[in-house]
Amino acid sequence: MLGHELAEAFSDKSKYETILWDRGELDITDKEDVNKKISEMKPDAIINAAAYTAVDQAESEPDLVYNINGYAVGYLASACKDNSALLVHFSTDYVFDGENHMGYKEDYSTKNPATIYGKSKKLAEKLIEDIGPRYYLIRTQWLFGKSGKNFVETMIRLASEGKDLKVVNDQFGSPTYAKDLACRVRDMIEENRESGIYHITNSKTCNWYDFALKIFEMTGFKPNVQAVKTEEFAAAAKRPTYSMLINTKLPPLRSYEEALKAYLIETGRIEG
Repeated sequence: MLGHELAEAFSDKSKYETILWDRGELDITDKEDVNKKISEMKPDAIINAAAYTAVDQAESEPDLVYNINGYAVGYLASACKDNSALLVHFSTDYVFDGENHMGYKEDYSTKNPATIYGKSKKLAEKLIEDIGPRYYLIRTQWLFGKSGKNFVETMIRLASEGKDLKVVNDQFGSPTYAKDLACRVRDMIEENRESGIYHITNSKTCNWYDFALKIFEMTGFKPNVQAVKTEEFAAAAKRPTYSMLINTKLPPLRSYEEALKAYLIETGRIEG
């Protein structure tokens, strides 16, 4: 989802020469392959949109998750440092325990992730900072976009099937349109922002239940929706309760409601 939006954001061939690699072109968990191909290419920047994101399944596959989300990022960071390239890497609210109801600024030091997924992303953050290439470490959350599964499409599908819905109302964050995130990354590179950690989400906070209601309000669906607590789903991985990522470094993005409306128009769900 994010990879497709990044490719679109950097599609102006008069300004950028992009090389778009998927797993078939580069296995980022293979250190030698990473070093060889990046040293041959000599890029100005590497944007890593690869990740293991199935947070519940991650609990039963820790080695694979740590390799993809953790150690592989270290290989990329080393290759970037050796070749004087910028590394853009995406992290997550899951690196925090989600207990701080005020949310998290970029420099919040107490992480204590509660899941394998969160711990693997925390490892990547540490490796980037320890290795020390020039980097943008971007934490984001609750992504929706035009490619891949996301909450918006799931809600629309279930509503169109006439299903009764249960949606949690005790997890708080900021829904983020992958297109807006990708465009902000492009702007950061063009503006030559300083190396460091950045929080990028659409503006305003909600819970999943409120987000679902906003989706149905805009699309005209009227399903029976019940607000429930997280514990009712008994998921394998613990979800952060308060995971608001506070941005103190960049101009704010538009609100998640504005971004959601734009997404629904662009995907033909509603008229503009």
